[in-house]
Amino acid sequence: MKSILPRHGVAASPTEPARSAAIDGHRARVKSLIRTAGMLPVLVLLCIGFGFLNDGFFTLENLSIVTQQASINIVLAAGMTFVILTGGIDLSVGSVLAAAAMAAMIGSNIVGWGWLGVPMALAVGLINGALIALLRLPPFIVTLGSLTAVRGIARLMGHDTTIFNPQLSFAFIGNGTVLGVPWLVIIALVVVAASWFVLRRTVLGLRIYSVGGNPEAARLSGIKVWGIEMFVYAVSGLLAGLGAVMSAARLYAANGLQLGQSYELDAIAAVILGGTSFVGGVGSIIGTLIGALIIAVLTNGLVLLGVSDIWQYIIKGLVIVGAVALDRYRQRGSART
Repeated sequence: MKSILPRHGVAASPTEPARSAAIDGHRARVKSLIRTAGMLPVLVLLCIGFGFLNDGFFTLENLSIVTQQASINIVLAAGMTFVILTGGIDLSVGSVLAAAAMAAMIGSNIVGWGWLGVPMALAVGLINGALIALLRLPPFIVTLGSLTAVRGIARLMGHDTTIFNPQLSFAFIGNGTVLGVPWLVIIALVVVAASWFVLRRTVLGLRIYSVGGNPEAARLSGIKVWGIEMFVYAVSGLLAGLGAVMSAARLYAANGLQLGQSYELDAIAAVILGGTSFVGGVGSIIGTLIGALIIAVLTNGLVLLGVSDIWQYIIKGLVIVGAVALDRYRQRGSART
């Protein structure tokens, strides 16, 4: 009769608990990958569809236009991701971008100090973000008020006119390239990489998710919730200032009334399309990147097809709502497996 015991020197098979833990870990990694991919299939399908309907979509020139159009929204949406992850909202980024761009143009016109416009724009954004956090009032109300107030300040800064500077010192940011890659795209990718590192590889990032998941539990565990909130709104404001520099550099001009209109809506849409929860605690910067690209591809594709502005708004709204609904359904399905 043969022995059922393992021979001496031969490792026994893994125990059932260990095997179960390995399977659970594999499933967790798969679910994490699915959540990270998020709306990537939608982005791919949009690209294929527009490429089929218009031969000019996949040309290098058009793809360069798409990525440059997406760059500013990516930067704004990165800042918005930080805020929404904590359960907050920042409705003022479009107006802050306009005011910061006006500051950038004013600074750029100072003889011999053209580069002063860049730190001036960043300072405007940073100060606004810090003030939002310091008021310690509901973010929706504060940023809604800031949306209109800062827009008015932007108009006052330029006396309700457009400020031009054809010799803009930092114009290369909006129009130059490095090895064929636009500076706008490089800046957007650097912002995404830095945001990913902070959110996924630092204690600060863990605390941001904790505050969004359960602010009271985070406070009881010793996290300074007010400090985290100040940080995320400062980041949102700072990146709005950076977006202002990018916009001003691309246009050689800024206008307090028109620049940045509805940018906050595009940024929020990119974040939500990317899978970040409005209640906080769930989301990723990679998802936000995909969401911003979906919006840019959709806008560009509709323009190439000659769709009127009216129908562009309707189609974009329906696609965003449908895509988010599909993503939520897919995530619930993956959670049951």
